[in-house]
Amino acid sequence: MKKISIEAIEPRYGSGYPKPFDEPCRQRSRRALGDAAGLTDFGVNVLELSPGTWSSQRHWHSKEDEFVWVLEGKVVLVSEHGEEILDAGDCVGFKAGDPNGHHFQNRSDGVVRLLEVGSRHLDDVSEYPDIDLRWGGPTPTHKDGCPY
Repeated sequence: MKKISIEAIEPRYGSGYPKPFDEPCRQRSRRALGDAAGLTDFGVNVLELSPGTWSSQRHWHSKEDEFVWVLEGKVVLVSEHGEEILDAGDCVGFKAGDPNGHHFQNRSDGVVRLLEVGSRHLDDVSEYPDIDLRWGGPTPTHKDGCPY
């Protein structure tokens, strides 16, 4: 395997959330480092948040562990425990099945870069405690299972 050139990886912008839940995440971008390396058991991304952008809607995973390391900038972690400021060099993990809904918000004037690492379970379900959304397959649904 050759060295991965991060800048050569095409970023993915926005999210797959249905409207209006996509709004705070439209300006985010991800570079899939794990895909570039051919990894299949876990994903690795560099997530870039411009000022005012969220990483996602607040969520938790039924089967996927998540680990996030702040590479650059200052970001606010919003979880069931409240809000916490994370600076470059700080990291946090989220255990699969723990209903601690979480996400990151860039409330600063600068760009935030995060390294995301997570397992890839096809049978994972993401729960969104603040909104009527559940994601457990190729497309999101309402919490009652009806499609958007």
